[in-house]
Amino acid sequence: MKKIFILIFLISCLKDNLGKPEECDENYNPPFGGTIFIEPDIISDSDPTTFVSLSYAGTGTRQMYDRRSGWVTLEPFLFPAEYDDGLTIEIQVNPEFGTWENAQTYAQKYAEVIGKLTTELRKDVETSWIHRGDEPFGGGNNNLLIHTDWSEKNYENQGILEETLVHEASHTSLDSYHAQSKSWLEAQNLDCEFISTYARDNPIREDIAESYLPYLAIRYRSDRISNDLKKKIEDAIPNRIKYFDDQEFNMYPIK
Repeated sequence: MKKIFILIFLISCLKDNLGKPEECDENYNPPFGGTIFIEPDIISDSDPTTFVSLSYAGTGTRQMYDRRSGWVTLEPFLFPAEYDDGLTIEIQVNPEFGTWENAQTYAQKYAEVIGKLTTELRKDVETSWIHRGDEPFGGGNNNLLIHTDWSEKNYENQGILEETLVHEASHTSLDSYHAQSKSWLEAQNLDCEFISTYARDNPIREDIAESYLPYLAIRYRSDRISNDLKKKIEDAIPNRIKYFDDQEFNMYPIK
């Protein structure tokens, strides 16, 4: 933990030394509150999935994170999910779902949606935890955290389940490589501000995830968003967009 605080302090010093460009507007407000809400069809129900198959592997002792109670040790139902780019995810379903057949329904549902994410976003996803509960999703820990009650009431009703998983998978598979890199911090600095107030208020933890979904929208789904939305994104984070372009991410199965 001490090392993390030291790293954050050094990053803050680096940003202070860089200084904001003179043309930056100190009164600038980000165009969005949070970017998962900007457009529900960046990834749609009809888009292809890389998901191939799911099997039931019984139960086993696993440590899982549950937003209702924190870290817990359970014996979840286990479902290895196979994807056609060679990646595998162990989907762990809380025993509170009762039977393996009921648990499988949820594992299958989310495995298919996760398969719509690019290879780049799934490359570090080793597990997915599925719980009941009226709690938000989460990313990181080589995992995607899913709470089904919140999912159905919020993300699915608004049509943003896929967009939310893009955000969370960005935490899992992009943050550790990019969020604290010198080039990303330079791009962040040159852009003057942030794409959302959520990113602005959490610049190290949330800026990659908040910026990546809008990037995906303008570069690979521009036909699904308005010109006004596209312009807002391009005007807000041009240097971050270039940074993402330079990474040459594996975008399969998105064309």
